[in-house]
Amino acid sequence: MSTIPPQSTASKPVRASENFRAIDYVVFAAMLIISAFIGMYYAYKGVHKCHKDYLIAGRKLSGPPVALSLTASFMSAVTVLGTPAEVYRFGAMFGVFAISYVLMVVITAEVFLPIYYRLEITSAYEYLELRYNRYLRLTGTTMFMILTILYTGIVIYSPSLALNQGFQLWGSVIATGVVCTFYCTLGGLKAVVWTDVFQFTLMISGFLTVIIRTMIIKGGIGNVLKDARQGGRLRIWDFNPSPMQRHTFWTLIVGGTFTWLGIYGVNQSQVQRYLACKTRFHAKLALYLNLVGLWIVLSSAVMSGLSMYSVYKDCDPLTLGLVKAPDQLMPFLVLDILGDFPGIPGLFVAATYSGTLSTVSSSINALAAVTVEDLVKPYFGTLTEAQLAWISMGMNILFGGVCLGMAGLASLMGGLLQAALSIFGIVGGPLFGIFSLGILFPFGNAKGAFSGLISGFIVGMWVGTGSHFHRPPPHRTLPLPLSTAGCEKFNLTTAAPFTTLSTGPTPTRSHIHDNWYSVSYLYFSTLATLFTVIVGVIVSLSTGGLKQEVDRRLLFGKEELMSNYMYLKAKFGTPAEKIHPTEEENPE
Repeated sequence: MSTIPPQSTASKPVRASENFRAIDYVVFAAMLIISAFIGMYYAYKGVHKCHKDYLIAGRKLSGPPVALSLTASFMSAVTVLGTPAEVYRFGAMFGVFAISYVLMVVITAEVFLPIYYRLEITSAYEYLELRYNRYLRLTGTTMFMILTILYTGIVIYSPSLALNQGFQLWGSVIATGVVCTFYCTLGGLKAVVWTDVFQFTLMISGFLTVIIRTMIIKGGIGNVLKDARQGGRLRIWDFNPSPMQRHTFWTLIVGGTFTWLGIYGVNQSQVQRYLACKTRFHAKLALYLNLVGLWIVLSSAVMSGLSMYSVYKDCDPLTLGLVKAPDQLMPFLVLDILGDFPGIPGLFVAATYSGTLSTVSSSINALAAVTVEDLVKPYFGTLTEAQLAWISMGMNILFGGVCLGMAGLASLMGGLLQAALSIFGIVGGPLFGIFSLGILFPFGNAKGAFSGLISGFIVGMWVGTGSHFHRPPPHRTLPLPLSTAGCEKFNLTTAAPFTTLSTGPTPTRSHIHDNWYSVSYLYFSTLATLFTVIVGVIVSLSTGGLKQEVDRRLLFGKEELMSNYMYLKAKFGTPAEKIHPTEEENPE
């Protein structure tokens, strides 16, 4: 086994076809087979007999597996590929997301979850009909379906980047969609949750192999961090209040919290999981354990990005054209430093695919759930449980095909990480806004919610579309220097080796281009949510919102603030206090 040089290991462009061995294909195939087997197992267990068992696992799941499923569902191949590339190019500031995760989990667990749980709903958008009317429920369902299909297209396409150098691009895309649809259709939510648990472990294993191998090459984690510090990659705290700068403490905390609340607070793919828990206590436990999982994935991805910089700090493969896009950097690194280890490249490909499988299966299952609960049951009330279960299975197949078709658009969206979060901001922000209006403002009414939804969506689309076609200049995004000065040592030279600059002269831009279209992509959700709520409040107050009567079960109140205390008191209090068990102890 050859010794890899400390600065850059490449002497020529690395191709997967030159590094993949039979054992790599075996490792990759084993991941697919195990995932499919889990689906077949739960099909054998009979989850298709009742649509509640199929869609929400009969509300019998415990917290720990759901926690890992929540983490895996949106920490997908976008994270495996996009976050290390983000850290490599822009530094470890992305790690500040860890704080926004805390705020998101606390707000979701203490504000949104208790309301959903006491209403015993299956689709999150049932709340919109209970709080407003059926038309807003259908609108929310439609927006969720559009959002999910677009996002799923991105995550189906993303692992193909890892395989693009040795496999046919669209062959890998189709394989992802087919395998996801297969086990999700057969096994329902139970299969999705337990495959997520398996796939989460593979994702972490993929990160760890890169981190550990880099530390061996560089002589320890201290040298990796030293390289990162000298390259400016450890500059984390930037308190610049400007909303136009791509990443600052404020964009990551405020914008990140709003973006992730749009995912965990109101997105069916996540809500469906914690509503499948057997008690409200287990649902909250799942969310808080999920926070630990999010931290583990984030820290692993950030450390992988710093490892990548340590290896390529003097010979950037992106500048040299050895990779075509930033999201191909991580696969390139794996093949570069781990290509001599049989099975390890296959493990990384399996890890990348695992992230995609977990996300896509969750999305397909959620799309099937909202279709059955929001579009089928209200209009076909005579269907039996078994019929609804079979319809759910059919919807899984249908949406698997639809999401697969949308994967072609992902190649036009630029960086995977920013594209994914931008979509959630543009579409998820208005949805989060009307839920917040209904839960936090007793006077919010249907007219206000609809007006706010349209306003927030228009604002989100305006700034999001504008920023896509009029990219922010370098002095807004602040890319860090990347060098090719050391490539000549490894016969990888350019005509004039150079170091890229983080800023530079930019062409003249109009005021709207240099300001409105340069707003950080993380603020898309914040802007859309705030416009939705503000317009919703104004219209509700001007259309008689104060005169309406609202069921208190639909509003956030002191019961939510006291729920944890009351549960613990009933669980561990005096014998007299235990005479009347809480709803958590008797969820049925």
